Amino acid sequence: MMPDPQPIHILLVDDDPAENLIMRGVMKKVSSAEIHLHYCETIDDALDFIKSGKPVSMVLMDNRLQPQADFRETVPAMRQQGFIGPIGVISSSLADPYFQKFEEYGADFRIDKAELDPTAIEFILREYVTKS
Repeated sequence: MMPDPQPIHILLVDDDPAENLIMRGVMKKVSSAEIHLHYCETIDDALDFIKSGKPVSMVLMDNRLQPQADFRETVPAMRQQGFIGPIGVISSSLADPYFQKFEEYGADFRIDKAELDPTAIEFILREYVTKS
């Protein structure tokens, strides 16, 4: 028998607690992996979480966090804190031109919140986390 794969720890950073509940529902439906979803409401909380040394396989970062920061500030802050794993920027609109340059800010991928279903999560995990 194959040993169980390691659980995948995903850190969701979103200033809307409702998104945490929605993502928990989505993650429960992902059958290919055991996912532990951690949630931070602010970039400061997320930086503390990374600093704490708790395991994080991947970060899903809301594009805009209150008060005004967007991923062009928050993703570099995560990188400066030493997080080297994949960071995905999630947004309800990817139309803004600056999304074309997301890689320049240290993000690995971007995805529309409307597309974050179990199939998309499994694809992202295969592409960026498990790489098996």
